[in-house]
Amino acid sequence: MIKSMTGFGKSVVQLPGKKITIEIKSLNSKNLDLNARIPSTYREKELALRNMVAKALERGKIDVGLYIESTGENTNTAINESVVNTYMKQLSNAVAGEPSEIELLKMAVRLPDALKTEREELDENEYKAIVTNLEGALKEINAYRLDEGNSLKTEFELRIKNLQRLLDEVITLDKDRLADVKVRLEKAVADLKVNLDENRFEQELIYYLEKYDITEEKVRLKNHLDYFTEALDSDNSNGKKLGFIGQEIGREINTIGSKSNYAPMQQLVVQMKDELEKIKEQVLNVL
Repeated sequence: MIKSMTGFGKSVVQLPGKKITIEIKSLNSKNLDLNARIPSTYREKELALRNMVAKALERGKIDVGLYIESTGENTNTAINESVVNTYMKQLSNAVAGEPSEIELLKMAVRLPDALKTEREELDENEYKAIVTNLEGALKEINAYRLDEGNSLKTEFELRIKNLQRLLDEVITLDKDRLADVKVRLEKAVADLKVNLDENRFEQELIYYLEKYDITEEKVRLKNHLDYFTEALDSDNSNGKKLGFIGQEIGREINTIGSKSNYAPMQQLVVQMKDELEKIKEQVLNVL
């Protein structure tokens, strides 16, 4: 089971006189990068809310928004009458002509301190409702992440299957490759038109053939591909682990390419690198 780090969750709670909306968005990131926009009323609970999000989502670039919309007659914002009246008197003397009281009022309320906001005390029942709905939003984003993860798993399985097929072709070509390398070395020596010690030549030939041998690389690459598949089917999402296995797969592919010395096999290696790059791109999105 794997999860994507990309997801979205939303929850809305309707309380007496207000509507509270919680939105959570996440993208891929190496570590947890949590940004929370929370009204000042709930600042004292911000750490607890952030811990809830961090525990549920673990990793990724995460944006959490808590939005409050007043739906009743009550409001925390009121006109500062004494300040507004003072502004209106000053404006009546400073503005040319004879502006009406409505015009003066419109100008006055735009000036600093014309409105005052009374700090609202946190209601514990309201906070409990917010926590419940935050849990709902987290559940929704995790379901989104799981769906995205299933799509990624399908993609990975296709790429691993392609790599396995290409490895099988490499194994098939390997017999012809060593024979071809041997023939080319013998021809190169024959072109020199010099007399050689047959025993010494045989020893040198064995040495070069051993340098070109890719038996270990083929076995290790097969094991890494199997290990990658096992990690996909594990109970936990292992994005970093898959990334490490991908690096090991790349190391074996590169070694096969450097040792092959055989054009048909090098063409297969290029195809394998292309498949691996597609895996690496998507692994970055895995939790």
